[in-house]
Amino acid sequence: MNIVIFGANGPTGQILTKQALAAEHTVVAVTRHPEAFPLQKVHLHVMRGDVFDLASVEQAVAGQDAVLSIIGVPYSRKPIAVYSQGTSNILQAMNHHGVRRLVCVSSGGTNPHYDSQEGFIFGRIIKPIFGRTAYADMPRMETLVMNGNLDWTIVRPARLFDTPTVTHYQVAQGYIVSGGRKTSRADLVDFMFQQLTTNEYVHKAEAIGTFL
Repeated sequence: MNIVIFGANGPTGQILTKQALAAEHTVVAVTRHPEAFPLQKVHLHVMRGDVFDLASVEQAVAGQDAVLSIIGVPYSRKPIAVYSQGTSNILQAMNHHGVRRLVCVSSGGTNPHYDSQEGFIFGRIIKPIFGRTAYADMPRMETLVMNGNLDWTIVRPARLFDTPTVTHYQVAQGYIVSGGRKTSRADLVDFMFQQLTTNEYVHKAEAIGTFL
């Protein structure tokens, strides 16, 4: 398949790109800093782009079979709009070019209510204080995706960490998998790739949790 990955230069995005190339997909990896991208492969095109720039998003999406979005920014006390505005541009470009399959990463932190399964530190401190502006913008992104007319799947990981390979993980509709307070990046990538060949989770928002 021809795949475009937004957020390709982040920790999860790099794993995503490696796995896509290993599966012999042709990949357009979009990043604001292509000179810093660590991969160089035959079927990889590293493109300078910014999700805030509709023209570059249009260029990246044209001719693709699917869009994988794992855009993100660090926590900030300043207003954050990259999730909603960036995704709005992605959706506009996909509709313009007739690309229907979208798999995008959000977060279990989009739950508007406190859930004891999140844990006290995350649910009562990190999310409402340090991550307040990020977790305010992610639901706006989700609403845009859900109200669109594409074949979308939203993936809501818990706290991300690294494992060398795919582990045992579970998915469930909602914001968090019971008992799954962490999500391996390898597991997240594995689930995202499965969505390219199945319609099981089209028009669904799925939480993903790793159990070691």
